[in-house]
Amino acid sequence: MSNESGTVIVDNQVTAVLIIDDGLLIKYANPAAEQLFTQSLRKIVGHPFSSLIQHSSLDLKLLNQPLQNGQSITDSDVTFIINGIHQRVEVTISPIIWQGDAMLIAEMRKVDQQRRISQELNQHVQQQAAKLLIRGLAHEIKNPLGGLRGAAQLLERALPNPELKEYTQMIIVQADRLRLLVDRLIGPQKPGKKQRANLHLVLEKIRQLLELDIGKNLKIERDYDPSLPEIFMVPDQIEQAFLNIISNAAQILANHEAGRIIIRTRTVHQTNIHGQNHKLAAKVDVIDNGPGIPTDLQDTLFYPMVSGREGGTGLGLSIAQNLIDQHQGKIEVVSWPGRTIFTTYLPIKHHIKGEPNE
Repeated sequence: MSNESGTVIVDNQVTAVLIIDDGLLIKYANPAAEQLFTQSLRKIVGHPFSSLIQHSSLDLKLLNQPLQNGQSITDSDVTFIINGIHQRVEVTISPIIWQGDAMLIAEMRKVDQQRRISQELNQHVQQQAAKLLIRGLAHEIKNPLGGLRGAAQLLERALPNPELKEYTQMIIVQADRLRLLVDRLIGPQKPGKKQRANLHLVLEKIRQLLELDIGKNLKIERDYDPSLPEIFMVPDQIEQAFLNIISNAAQILANHEAGRIIIRTRTVHQTNIHGQNHKLAAKVDVIDNGPGIPTDLQDTLFYPMVSGREGGTGLGLSIAQNLIDQHQGKIEVVSWPGRTIFTTYLPIKHHIKGEPNE
């Protein structure tokens, strides 16, 4: 088949196709690629592949491998940030002879919504399983810990020399410290009493609290949707969840010369949360311009004891997700160097009188 006839076929495919040389310069792009990268053919052809995207979870250094070993590479879940928009695609890179030269053909297909929902559900199940395991271990630790503390108290009363109480006090203090850590690991099991409340008032309370502690180099900006209706929630728990998320961003930006956090709210329609469709939901984005979250941490970031911050306990985001889960919501994160977005979805429901708290 000639290059011309092959090009005609590829032009009519819905899969985005690029032909790239060994220097990763783009030699050809089909209309589907123009649509995926939201660029005209003139702005794609002749430019390096890296210029089309702001961030890629796929290491672009690997793209030349098929030319070196003659074998294709495929990644079924690649994140591209294109013009600030998060795109999940399946990528296949294969060696090809094009116009007499050894080239690469890159085929990119958007991950369809049903598959994305399935992946989200699987990830949610894994996170819940990890939390149950941690909580089970925490409960098992609490029983002997209580016995240890009680034995130290009894020993303290029986000690003839008051100076020896220093050691029993050390045991009691450390046992209390471990008990506090275990309680944080377990976290709140049930939501409190829900009521209709203004989410913006909750966010404003957090912003004012953080502005008392942050340095002059960090700015917190607001972009609120005034049409956002009240939400049926436990205000204190939602405040704790967003405080954990926003303060985590503030701590990461503590040494940033021009740190910036944007709190943005929107009302969204027909949103799928953990496999269930909701007609109306509140969407809250917490956006920062920090260094970004390492790719290898992004899938486990909400697990207990996992932290991307030096000195972090790894409990803040886990607790935040637990609280949002109890409100039938979800938290998503997209991150690349210079930009991290934590997006929280909370269903907007009208409480029916006499209905039990969810």
